[in-house]
Amino acid sequence: MSEPATRLRLDKWLWQARFFKTRSLAAKVAASGSCRVNGNPVSKPAHAVVPGDVLTFPQARDIRVIRVLALGERRGPAPEAQALYEDLSPPEPKTAMDVPPVRRLEGNSRPTKRDRRKLDLDRRGEVE
Repeated sequence: MSEPATRLRLDKWLWQARFFKTRSLAAKVAASGSCRVNGNPVSKPAHAVVPGDVLTFPQARDIRVIRVLALGERRGPAPEAQALYEDLSPPEPKTAMDVPPVRRLEGNSRPTKRDRRKLDLDRRGEVE
């Protein structure tokens, strides 16, 4: 039997920990130069990661700060992947979306055909 690895490629670890859907996406992020390992910029997807390293990388619109706790053997289910890291990112504040409330017409009923036409004219900026 082979012994467990003591180091793992950065792109492979990010993929196994389920931060990216494909390994090629993880490799793109690692190669872009926007990924950091222990505060040092990394520009190679093959950079070795060991338990205890702190990774900083962009994911969608967020910047993630992660501490590597373990190296995975495979890309397993989500609970197995979550055991590989500790999230050090500050929690995002829960804010209400900037969506205006729905304007209700008289009563709680659905708008009639006439009301719908008026709403459409209002949205276009036209006047009756």
